[in-house]
Amino acid sequence: MEQEQLKLRQSYFIYWASGIVSICGIVFEVLFGALGSYILGDGVKQYTLTISLFLTGMGIGASLSEKITKHLILSFIYIEFFVAFIGGFSSFLMFAITAYSSSGTDAFFLYAVTLIVGALTGIELPILIRKANEIGVTLQKSTARVLFSDYAGGLIGGLLFVFLLRPQLGIVKTAFFVGLINLTVALVIIWLFRKEIHKKWIHAMMGGFIGLLLLLGLFFGQSLAQSFEQKLYKDPIIHMEESEYQKIVLTKDREDIRLYLDGSLQLSSIDEYRYHEVLVHPTMSAAKEPETALVLGGGDGMAVRELLKYDSLQDITLVDLDPAVVELATSNDHLLNLNQGSLTDEPLTIKHRDAFEFLEDTDAWYDVIIVDLPDPNDESLNKLYTKEFYSLVRNHLKPDGAAMVQATSPVFAREVYWTISNTIASTGLHTNNFHVDVPSFGNWGFVMASRQPIDTNALSVDVPSHFLTTDMISRLTEFGKDEDGTLETNNSSKEWGVNTLIDPILIPIYEDAWDHY
Repeated sequence: MEQEQLKLRQSYFIYWASGIVSICGIVFEVLFGALGSYILGDGVKQYTLTISLFLTGMGIGASLSEKITKHLILSFIYIEFFVAFIGGFSSFLMFAITAYSSSGTDAFFLYAVTLIVGALTGIELPILIRKANEIGVTLQKSTARVLFSDYAGGLIGGLLFVFLLRPQLGIVKTAFFVGLINLTVALVIIWLFRKEIHKKWIHAMMGGFIGLLLLLGLFFGQSLAQSFEQKLYKDPIIHMEESEYQKIVLTKDREDIRLYLDGSLQLSSIDEYRYHEVLVHPTMSAAKEPETALVLGGGDGMAVRELLKYDSLQDITLVDLDPAVVELATSNDHLLNLNQGSLTDEPLTIKHRDAFEFLEDTDAWYDVIIVDLPDPNDESLNKLYTKEFYSLVRNHLKPDGAAMVQATSPVFAREVYWTISNTIASTGLHTNNFHVDVPSFGNWGFVMASRQPIDTNALSVDVPSHFLTTDMISRLTEFGKDEDGTLETNNSSKEWGVNTLIDPILIPIYEDAWDHY
């Protein structure tokens, strides 16, 4: 009777174990994708590669599992030890390698770890099925239960990572935490199957040692990883957080405050006024008697700061996807000093939504639209640089209004800049091209769009500014030969392309353009 009860407990735990290790497997899978997206860039590419490698590894592991015919339980225990140790330290080591190794080593490490953990995960399920069949009622019932637990665990793991683990623990702690879960499964298996495991205390001690390392990593790995990550930034980090959407980093060196989103520089306090004055003031001058303004992006509050200099504006709407950026801009003393508390001003309404979806849903029209969004370096951001998006901007722009779009650098990413400009023009809007030297960024470009033609010589700056003057505006429309909109291929002229949702040509162009910078 006691033997039957033990087998029953063993059987039930195998079903539970299959679900638990499946949860851990899917968490590691998406974790590796998130690591690649953050450190290597191009989220779609990295998620595609990591998922493909992980699944390939699982296939390899499932094939290798056929060779494991003896000592199933002990084999499973050590597979969990390896998954716990390799997966647990994966994020921590990724940051260390990125900080101290040459370019390309971090990508090789990530892809190798993804393949290895995938292979180990692929071995788990066949072993559990075989063991379940040994102690289960029937082959069909045992296999079905284990498979159900595995597939259900995959869904749970994905949801946990997105809504709980990544927001609450971050990438480094999540890896250690999930590694500890794998290890716990192995230790419970040692206890449940202790009668058929020789030298069980040696195996338990090995698990305990790995557990100690993982616990040290869980409590101290994050701070060490931040010291590694500091190597990725020029200046000392004074604030770091992982929001639901991105990693937010603030650095400070003497008077220079810099804001980074997912590793990309967004502003420097030394010269951000150059960027934001060109973004806002020509646009306000181009619009006739502007009363309403829409800012897409710009959660740091700098563009709104410039807009608030105009008494004619009665309503300003800021649409920024990430509440964490706005929260930082309204609570951090450094950013508050820069944006002058603009995000707490009464004329402002803040909406945390995707800019594309907001324009699809709103019925409002605006005199001025400022598009201050991150560069189109992945599929989700590329959507905000398409003909479809700019058509929505056009549809919410008043007949006498004007819009300004940040459009990367016409020097470093010439083809990107003029493709954006041509995409805006393809919607029927009239365009004017501007660029300005921003020392922390380099030469940076903007595209003004309007329903009616605008004479840039008639634009003026009628509010206080640190950099921009009326006389300068027309000079910002002049481009040198190596940065102008002339496209010549094989001694023949050719038109710039149009970026669309169906044909996102901008992503590979952007990658090629910035590959050397």
